Amino acid sequence: MIMAETGVATSSLEGHRIKDAPASMYYIPDFISAEEEAFILSKIPANRWISLSHRRLQALPARLTASNVLVASAGLPTWLAKPAVERIEALGLLATAPHGINHCLINEYEPGQGIMPHEDGAAYHPVVATVSLGGSIVLDVVEKTRNEREKDERQAWRILQEPRSLLITTGSAYTDTLHGIAEVKEDVDLDETTVANWMLLGDRESITASAGRNERTTRISLTFRDVLKESKVGSKIFGKTKT
Repeated sequence: MIMAETGVATSSLEGHRIKDAPASMYYIPDFISAEEEAFILSKIPANRWISLSHRRLQALPARLTASNVLVASAGLPTWLAKPAVERIEALGLLATAPHGINHCLINEYEPGQGIMPHEDGAAYHPVVATVSLGGSIVLDVVEKTRNEREKDERQAWRILQEPRSLLITTGSAYTDTLHGIAEVKEDVDLDETTVANWMLLGDRESITASAGRNERTTRISLTFRDVLKESKVGSKIFGKTKT
């Protein structure tokens, strides 16, 4: 069972399925408390950030090598393991993962920053759990296509990720879709007809009061996964690391 303060138990996870999105996507608002959010933000190492052109990131316990191996002498730090990792694993969706959660990618998005549509790929067990900190942001999800002609016909969904929420992607949502974040300073046209997880949001009222707009502020995402290739031998060289 998941910890009581989240209000969610494994048996009731079905109630958090995003019904208007690809199968096997779940959204849980207020997955962590405001106090837990502030604690995690205070613990993110300031000296580990890697600056990219449209965002900055860091990987814990380490970045993957070019051959997608996680080489680390230690696991995730305690400030991530408790409560986030323990609470996610209590949901039961990672029961068949070889290692459980062993990696966290931390991304920081300033207003106007985003990331092109992409997939997580075969380096990971096909379950992704993302905890959002700071500001809200819209995640754009689209069907994969085989050719240019299909791009005009593919389905697309918008998922609003609120602060302290958890988004889980697994199954066909993991294998058959791409996800990205538009480079805008404000998300617009947000309502029950455009946001797939509208009925699961923790604070629909504030979006409605803002005429369907979300002015972006700094948002940090914690993306938890199980890297399939893992080595605890920190001295062995597997090749150049990747972001």
